[in-house]
Amino acid sequence: TSGAPLWMEIAEAELGIHENSLPGQHNKRIIEYHAATTLQAREDEVPWCASFVNWVMKQVGQTGTGSALAKSWLNWGQPLTTPRPGAITVIKKKVAGSDQATGSSTGFHVAFYVSSTPSHIQLLGGNQGDSVKFSNFPLALYDIKGYRWP
Repeated sequence: TSGAPLWMEIAEAELGIHENSLPGQHNKRIIEYHAATTLQAREDEVPWCASFVNWVMKQVGQTGTGSALAKSWLNWGQPLTTPRPGAITVIKKKVAGSDQATGSSTGFHVAFYVSSTPSHIQLLGGNQGDSVKFSNFPLALYDIKGYRWP
């Protein structure tokens, strides 16, 4: 993507990484993502959106939040009023409860901003349908909590 920050190339290179569905087996790459956080989870079923963002940012020499909590990114870097490609974006499901699209039990999710329309926001992130992929989140179901930039 032209004009996008280097970390977007790194995130895109991870497209297709997904959880191992075999019982007791875990994708080693997702365990690597977890190693970028203080949680250091050893299973790919542990929600890993924030681990992915931490890992990606680490690859470009940026210090992330070190936290496996998506909402930890709301205090990181500088806030943006207008998103731009690559902005670290925190969203929250409007209705409480776990979210199948993101595996989140808190409703929070963090990923990289790609684009948006009046009705949807497109994000590139980890743990979107148990994999690294582009996903369109309907703004009727999610609130945008913040855009952050290093």
